[in-house]
Amino acid sequence: MAYLFTSESVSEGHPDKIADQISDAILDAMLAQDPDSRVACETMVTTGLVVVSGEITTKAYVEIPDVVRETIKKIGYNSDNYMFDAESCGIMVALHSQSPDIAQGVNEGEGVDKEQGAGDQGMMFGYASNETPELMPMALAFSHRMVKELAHIRKEESHLMPYLRPDTKAQVTIEYGDDNKPLRVHTIVLSTQHDPFDVEEKMLKKINDDIINILIPRVIPSELLDNNTVYHINPTGKFVIGGPHGDAGLTGRKIIVDTYGGKGAHGGGAFSGKDPSKVDRSAAYAARHIAKNMVAAGIADEILVQVAYAIGVSKPVSLNVNTYGTSKVGLSDGQIAEKVSGIFDMRPKGLVDRLKLKNPIFSDTAAYGHMGRESYKKEVDLFTVKIEEDESIKKEIRTKETKALEFFTWEKLDYVDKLKEAFNL
Repeated sequence: MAYLFTSESVSEGHPDKIADQISDAILDAMLAQDPDSRVACETMVTTGLVVVSGEITTKAYVEIPDVVRETIKKIGYNSDNYMFDAESCGIMVALHSQSPDIAQGVNEGEGVDKEQGAGDQGMMFGYASNETPELMPMALAFSHRMVKELAHIRKEESHLMPYLRPDTKAQVTIEYGDDNKPLRVHTIVLSTQHDPFDVEEKMLKKINDDIINILIPRVIPSELLDNNTVYHINPTGKFVIGGPHGDAGLTGRKIIVDTYGGKGAHGGGAFSGKDPSKVDRSAAYAARHIAKNMVAAGIADEILVQVAYAIGVSKPVSLNVNTYGTSKVGLSDGQIAEKVSGIFDMRPKGLVDRLKLKNPIFSDTAAYGHMGRESYKKEVDLFTVKIEEDESIKKEIRTKETKALEFFTWEKLDYVDKLKEAFNL
């Protein structure tokens, strides 16, 4: 055995992910009406309460409580038995406008750099590996698959496991060989919230059997499992109290789940609730786009891309590539980075335009990972809301427009041919 590596994921019903989804739902509601909205929306959830705060500058009119309740309802907190539900939870909103000092560095034509500058300083990372079809680390890919499929069973096939509640955590350990290739699944840990059982011993056996016999065969290839695979299913013995009643949740507290499960690196900036002028989010997506296309083009088996910015400055201060010694193009990592810099425009406006990040496409990212997802198009109803005075009575006018939007654009393999040409592959 050369080494073990572990990653975790959490479900949409985990309190931190509830907060992420609320923040991104508010962001989408504003982008749908005003694509130039500046949003930094933070959410906290706890027993019976949601607190929404942050800095927002927008022309959009959004009923924040309605967005919050709809998001919670969609996740599945629809019973007062959970001590947190969509209909009865309290909602506090404390939002104010973005600092004009920051805005002048981001707005095109203002500030020292007249191009659109980065919304903050910092470094962002993108990673890709060829060990799974989605070009993601295997431990994280399997962890995501487990919690996502369990949510599907809870919502669409509830007769199979009728006791499921929304809060779930999964963790997978992969055993690697001396050649750094995955050999097998060493350990699976899964904790799922559930309804109370009359007899706890019966409950544990039922959940354990269902996870092993129903869930795992759907999401993990059988050839990677064997008689020595270790299972820890609901290892505390009971998980009835969960969600925001079990733990408070905060936006941006699952950044490793959101990215690469501890493989590669992370710059420290969270994603959810932030509009694309915040390079914490947009540049991390762009770096993943580069890394994924490079691996798909055959430049290396594993690639980490780092990009860094100064606040208010359009041009990145650096771009770094690490191929972990797996390069197939006969160039140093520095030479590879230089070529990549000439192919991808990493200025904030350039990457936002390339990845179409001013569209309301972010709610779907807020659970089950921002990376490693399929790019797809779907019809989305966009609502413009205006408040007009009509004989001293406020009147709300809603206008609906349906558009086909593209989601997870940073997962598209649309630069493979360009990269092959540039690297003579």
